[in-house]
Amino acid sequence: MRYFALTAALVCLLTGGSIANGQTPSDHAHDHDPPHAHPHGHDHSHPHGSAPFTTRQNSRVLPLAKEDDVFHFVVYGDRTGGVPEGLRVLEQAVRDTNLLDPDLVMTVGDLIQGYNTTEEWMPQMKEYKAIMDRLEMRWFPVAGNHDVYWRGQGKAPEGQHENSYEKHFGPLWYSFKHKNAGFIVLYSDEGDRATNRKGFSDGKLQTMSDEQLEFLQQALEQLQDQQHVFVFLHHPRWIGGGYTGGNWNVVHEKLKAAGNVSAVFAGHIHHMRFDGPKDGIAYYTLATTGGHLGAEIPDAGYLHHLNVVTVRPDGYRVAALPIGAVIDPTEFTEAFLGQVALARSIVPKQESNNVMLQLDGSATGQVTLRLQNPCERAVEGTLSLVAGGSWTSSLDHHHFEIQPGQQVAVPVQLRRQAGRENDVTLPRVSVELEYIGESARVRLPEAITPIAVSLAGVPADYFAGELNQCLKVSGESSAVRVDSKALEVPNGPLTLEAWVRPSEIAGHRGVVAKTESSEFALFMDEGVPQFDIHLGGRYVTAAAKKPLVANRWTHLAGVFDGQTVTLFVDGQQVASTPGKGKRRTNGLPLYVGADPSRGGQPTRSFDGLLDEVRVSSAAVYEGDFEPARRLVPDADTRLLLHLDRSVGPFVLDHSAAAGHATMGSNSALVPVPSE
Repeated sequence: MRYFALTAALVCLLTGGSIANGQTPSDHAHDHDPPHAHPHGHDHSHPHGSAPFTTRQNSRVLPLAKEDDVFHFVVYGDRTGGVPEGLRVLEQAVRDTNLLDPDLVMTVGDLIQGYNTTEEWMPQMKEYKAIMDRLEMRWFPVAGNHDVYWRGQGKAPEGQHENSYEKHFGPLWYSFKHKNAGFIVLYSDEGDRATNRKGFSDGKLQTMSDEQLEFLQQALEQLQDQQHVFVFLHHPRWIGGGYTGGNWNVVHEKLKAAGNVSAVFAGHIHHMRFDGPKDGIAYYTLATTGGHLGAEIPDAGYLHHLNVVTVRPDGYRVAALPIGAVIDPTEFTEAFLGQVALARSIVPKQESNNVMLQLDGSATGQVTLRLQNPCERAVEGTLSLVAGGSWTSSLDHHHFEIQPGQQVAVPVQLRRQAGRENDVTLPRVSVELEYIGESARVRLPEAITPIAVSLAGVPADYFAGELNQCLKVSGESSAVRVDSKALEVPNGPLTLEAWVRPSEIAGHRGVVAKTESSEFALFMDEGVPQFDIHLGGRYVTAAAKKPLVANRWTHLAGVFDGQTVTLFVDGQQVASTPGKGKRRTNGLPLYVGADPSRGGQPTRSFDGLLDEVRVSSAAVYEGDFEPARRLVPDADTRLLLHLDRSVGPFVLDHSAAAGHATMGSNSALVPVPSE
């Protein structure tokens, strides 16, 4: 099935150089800038018709597109090597092809699994044809060894499965014309007619019969007036190896003598290969379209793909498209995107968590991870523990499927040995999800969530030291997280403040934020600070006029007093907006140095240094003031992070709540630089 990877599709242009393409560098000269650029509004004739219409004056004349005849056809690689896996790839190839809408589809053999009796062969044939008949254009078969080799008890029928193949698929060799091109299908598994023996590793069995060679000669003569001839067979006999000893040299000489054979396509080896051009003929070997892959190395030609051939009077082009790379833009409806957004919000909720970290670095406990599917369709995924930090766990790779509206619960045992108490990385859980759409599987970005760990005890003199440090933020993984349960701020007046020293001011960045259509935040938009708070069903914003100065400390304070939203910069009021109403809350974390996404992950990170972050349930500042460089807690303080030191992965809260914030995997506390 198709994977939307809003990663770029691998598109390999497989051309045979100027000869295979039927073009020289000069053929493309007119595709770029014309020799002279004339202003519009003057009477300059265009070699291919009237110039593009415009009401703009004094601009260059644009060249028109090519007007020569063109058509496209698609070539499928081998299908064999796995049922039902290969059939699903084939089904996706058919969907891709219908979107591309070529004139016709060719194959290179090994259509069905085969190597069986007639009774087993018939259902496989019907299954393959049922899928291919969903194509909205004609398709043409090529016989491969899997399609004609018979295996069973007793003597094989004459020709093995050849009679069944010709009855249900078509002739073993044939040709036809389409527009300005001819198509020839050859049969590369005749084997030894006298002994009824077939094989592709014995040179004696690699010979095309006089009967088939005579057909080839007649077909080439009938197609001599075509501008291009394309040849298709299963075995790439020109590559040597087990094919040595056959008579491909005779076939090649006939193709060469015809003078208009452009390319030959084959399969069988299950990886892409290009040989040529040889005497003006390009030799292409396809990988697979559902067949078994010996390795999955797309960049080396080991992949499921189809070839798209564009044919013009003066040449042709061949491009290989990975199966699933063709996307129907009409699928991206508002409803579909809404469902994907819901799927992205699926993160493990932590229940019954009693994991306790001791001051010596040891830890033990159990947490239950619960995932719920809010989508209208199923999701599949894998839950695993991210290695690191000396943690051991009962969780390896837990695979799951969650039906719409359902949930799964996964209990996880955690343990850590004592030691390195000042260097403790939190255990983290990775969730990889796929949304099972109606016609596609949407692979979502991996989400990594830290498992909450409680701290056993805090030294009495933790905040008494003279150490003066701050948080360095250089990406989402270096933001500090405060869980929602650790930050209880009642409705009513609120103050959010911090010292900031941005290194980069471009972009929209979260300074200290808990927003997602709710709550409050300090943001920086192209360097301009603003305070947002969600009141009465909407955001109320107080934004400055001037950007902050990079690499200079600035104190920011956002205040809501119940009637007005105000922003102070270095103690000076710079913006005030009327606003009142109940604050809309959420269960997302507050991030120091980023903004939470809908799934609670850090995004739009700050870049620079942060210090002295405080949240208060009061309007701390009513007018201009002199900001203190080191803040102190009072009765209204709900969170105060000095960001001076850590205990394991935690920085402690100096408020009466005595909570803690969790450092990211790349968080760093560094000495406060002087101005």
